[in-house]
Amino acid sequence: MSEIVKTEGIILSKLNYGDTSVIVNIFTKDYGKISAMLKGARNQKSNKTGRLVDPLNYLQLVLYNKSSREIQLISDVSVISYYPNIKENLDKLKYSFAVIELLNKLLPEHEVNSVLFKGTIRIFDLFNTSNENEKVIFGRYFMFFLKVIGYELQLESCHICGKTNLSGMSLSYNFENGILCRDCHEKMENFQIEAELFNYLNCLKNNYKADNIEETIKDKALFFMEMFLKYHVPSFQRLDSFKLKF
Repeated sequence: MSEIVKTEGIILSKLNYGDTSVIVNIFTKDYGKISAMLKGARNQKSNKTGRLVDPLNYLQLVLYNKSSREIQLISDVSVISYYPNIKENLDKLKYSFAVIELLNKLLPEHEVNSVLFKGTIRIFDLFNTSNENEKVIFGRYFMFFLKVIGYELQLESCHICGKTNLSGMSLSYNFENGILCRDCHEKMENFQIEAELFNYLNCLKNNYKADNIEETIKDKALFFMEMFLKYHVPSFQRLDSFKLKF
């Protein structure tokens, strides 16, 4: 028997189904990532309703929820935010889709994660309203995402000798163990971390200001985090959203 429930959710993807319906993948506050159907959404008279469930929209949802059913039914939907400034800016849109891609690829079905949900809403709000560089905003989210799913980057001290004052030196990172100082980095196979990259990663992790960072360092930080995630989740094959051209 179905239970009528109310929740909030971010639309991750939308797929046409049958002649008039759509199936959406939603990251919800109370039920984790679920699939749900909105019947009749593509009827000509219901065209406005169909647009409500476009990807990136943050919605209030009423669902006919049944635990034994793979696809739930949407009874009613209303918009909390559709993030208009994101959808009018190509860079904001690209990195917002990268957030969605991380959730789609790494978040298990039905796993409730209130911290991740709150952080995701926060990052979309920042994309929509902040003047901070979009690549930096996404870098902060990526760092946060790694921590929340259990793969936090260890940057505080050298894994081998325990040295903590690492700023200003050439370092390396062993994906299994963590950061290595210049005196210990030759003892393991590693990803090279120059001083500028280390300082920027610390800015992302600790939410420090990240002004005047070179684009090459921002790009290398994202590549490093992709490689770190791929090491721990071999099925992860980097982010396709970075390749988007509009």
